Amino acid sequence: MGGTWRQTLQGALLRAWLSRGLVACLLYPVSLLFWALVWTRRQMYAWSLLKTQRVEALVVVVGNVVAGGAGKTPTVMALVQHLQLQGYQVGVISRGYGRTNAACIEVLPESPPQDTGDEPLLIRRTTQAPVFVGSTRIEAASALLRRHPLTQIIVCDDGLQHYSLYRDLEICVFDDRGYGNGWLLPAGPLREPWPRKPLAQAGQDSERLLVLHTGNLPAFVGFTAQRTLAPFAKRKDGTTIALSALGEPGAKPVLAVAGIAQPESFFSMLRACQVPLAKTLALADHYDFDSFPRNVYEGYTIICTEKDAAKLWSVVPDALAIPLVFLPQRGFIATFDARISELMAKKLSSTHGHKTT
Repeated sequence: MGGTWRQTLQGALLRAWLSRGLVACLLYPVSLLFWALVWTRRQMYAWSLLKTQRVEALVVVVGNVVAGGAGKTPTVMALVQHLQLQGYQVGVISRGYGRTNAACIEVLPESPPQDTGDEPLLIRRTTQAPVFVGSTRIEAASALLRRHPLTQIIVCDDGLQHYSLYRDLEICVFDDRGYGNGWLLPAGPLREPWPRKPLAQAGQDSERLLVLHTGNLPAFVGFTAQRTLAPFAKRKDGTTIALSALGEPGAKPVLAVAGIAQPESFFSMLRACQVPLAKTLALADHYDFDSFPRNVYEGYTIICTEKDAAKLWSVVPDALAIPLVFLPQRGFIATFDARISELMAKKLSSTHGHKTT
């Protein structure tokens, strides 16, 4: 099946990045070149050869410094919903990884996932917040504010290393891998050195950075969050079915598919929920499902992540999507709220607004 070799390569790299073994050592010289590129780009912003722009809203960037999924998108959705409950007008921007065009567009609930990317579409459908995708974050943020000028806070899905957009607060998400072997890509998982030196020109500050661990075994100090599966699955029409019903007598065998960075994490969570998995199918991250062989698996009940559902439902309308329940610890939420309140107060007291730096 298309994408299998990519999944195999991703899995091999994820394993290699956990230690400084042979594969990592062989790739280390390339990491030095990557480090030089990262350093040069940062310095161009530090020396104002490249410009950072502000927008008329607070910007919260949620991202990671390691390659591969760490729970970034669930964090975005949880924070957006939390801010909405506090009464804030919230919007979301993203690059829209995996989409087939580079246009800056608003993501609508009925948007084709190939135009928007799977994660922005999931965020839009889950939170109902306005979501824009663009080739640059500043373009997406500017378009969002033109269409929704009352937006007070923009949450940026990914983009810690995209310094062209000034940020007021950053959330860096880690899973059980921590920062791996501590080396930069491709010898290690890091997109930038960690611990990092903040880039003040882009709004980075150690006091405005919150570290959130979404795994079970935090590798270093930071806040934590629990990720569990909901006790039900959703159909395309919005109705639900209890996970326990999947194991009832006479039920079809269950096939779990996952086109995410770490498919086995989804499968493990299903097993922990006592879902009787007859077969699992790990696919490449952001798999498009265009070539998914539905006929081969007609005898199965197919279950997937909500991220995959938008694309899988176009091929297998009766597939089931299992929502992820994301619960940050209270200390994280309290600190996040305090930072937001402080930043909003400063914004309201400012008579100058935001300007290009």
